[in-house]
Amino acid sequence: MSETAAKAPGSALGAADPNRWKALAFIAIAQLMVVLDATIVNIALPSAQQDLGISDGNRQWVVTAYALAFGGLLLFGGRIADLWGRKRAFVVGLGGFAAASALGGAATNEAMMFGARALQGAFGALLAPAALSLLAVMFTDAKERAKAFGIYGAIAGGGGAVGLILGGFLTEYLDWRWTFFVNIPFAIVAALGAWYVIREPQGSRNRSTLDIPGVILSTLGLVALVYGFTRAESDGWSDATTIGMFVASGVLLLAFVIVEARVKAPLLPLRVVTERNRGGVYLSLGLAIIAMFGLFLFLTYYLQIVKGYSPVKTGFAFLPMIAGMITGSTQIGTRLMTRVAPRLLMGPGFLVAALGMLLLTQLEIGSSYAALLLPAMLLLGLGMGTAFMPAMSLATLGVKPQDAGVASAMVNTSQQVGGAIGTALLNTIAASATTSYIDDHIAGASSRSQQQLVQAQGLVQGYTAAIWFAVGILVAAALIALTLINAGRPGGTAVASSEEGAEEELPVPVVAH
Repeated sequence: MSETAAKAPGSALGAADPNRWKALAFIAIAQLMVVLDATIVNIALPSAQQDLGISDGNRQWVVTAYALAFGGLLLFGGRIADLWGRKRAFVVGLGGFAAASALGGAATNEAMMFGARALQGAFGALLAPAALSLLAVMFTDAKERAKAFGIYGAIAGGGGAVGLILGGFLTEYLDWRWTFFVNIPFAIVAALGAWYVIREPQGSRNRSTLDIPGVILSTLGLVALVYGFTRAESDGWSDATTIGMFVASGVLLLAFVIVEARVKAPLLPLRVVTERNRGGVYLSLGLAIIAMFGLFLFLTYYLQIVKGYSPVKTGFAFLPMIAGMITGSTQIGTRLMTRVAPRLLMGPGFLVAALGMLLLTQLEIGSSYAALLLPAMLLLGLGMGTAFMPAMSLATLGVKPQDAGVASAMVNTSQQVGGAIGTALLNTIAASATTSYIDDHIAGASSRSQQQLVQAQGLVQGYTAAIWFAVGILVAAALIALTLINAGRPGGTAVASSEEGAEEELPVPVVAH
């Protein structure tokens, strides 16, 4: 394969970086660390809560503090990466994430823990868009880009399940504090490697003045939105604070859009999200993440509470999904990315995942892992891996190098908001269905064992009710991908952008009708 990508007229992207594949390895390590952290801490939460004396009412802040900082600061982090340079933002983000992880592992009280988690989220919001935008500006050859994003997509999709395994091992055989300390070697290796290997293309920075009103409005709007969904999960959808958060979020984000349309150097140029293909990716990806978060949540509960699996055994039970994601992303997505239009990978991919989710609606207390859960998770992983890979690539395809950071941040924002919605919405549906089932059947249970059986059946009824909604959400994601995304297969060697400010792909792709 040629070591150079065609240089487009007016493009800042010239010869391909000979170290780009080494750079990908260190970017992948950093991405794995961020994705692992999202699930690894959940496994350790009960132990940490007991050691630090965190109340049941406050324990959600271990997760919420991270989610609010990460979700709220993503656009700002993406813009800082465009301004500073992605390499610098990437290394600073890694260093900060490692320091925050050390603080979390050494926490002696709940305030120290919550502060560490918020700091992790803040540096994660700088690190995640910098990592994705580095790929966007370093890999311009269509076939190489497909392979690079295939690897990245597999890690983004499967890393959460790996986190369940690693979190189980560390909590069960060492100590919950190691679920934080384990980030430090990841960060050191990735930062050192990135510092010596990564070379950003010249002229890819955005040196425009920072849009302060945009930063304030987007951060507050996203924080209010994520907190609204988190609050809905714990206090209900009719809670006054929940409703107030949603109203405030709507007002702030509307004001943000108005400001961005008028300022000279916007935080998020509206052309990044209003372009049909990128808009379709952000929307369909966000919906798919809603379904995925629900799956992780309910299957973890089902395996541990209903089936009695240990944390480690639960983590290993998710391995078929990881295998499916890696296969879908690196074998199907990567091989077909340059041969078929992205929508013909994303749409069918989401439908295959929906089929796997549909199998899980048949869950019962005595369901066989091998006969039901194994094929369902293989289908889910295969479908999601196939869809994620072109989605990650298309989300930054054709965008100006100067906007690569915020375009990458939008991918992470759609995933973060999707995760918050998925956890709150599907958990509420499950809890309601469980309560309804138990209320209807508990009167007929005379003995304690019968009452326990009714409660277990109620839990499973709740999970399957929520999984039915997840099936519908995945079908909606597939329809959006098939109808909104109309870019043809990448037909040339390089992806670049014009000096004028309007994005273009080189050569012009075939539009699928």
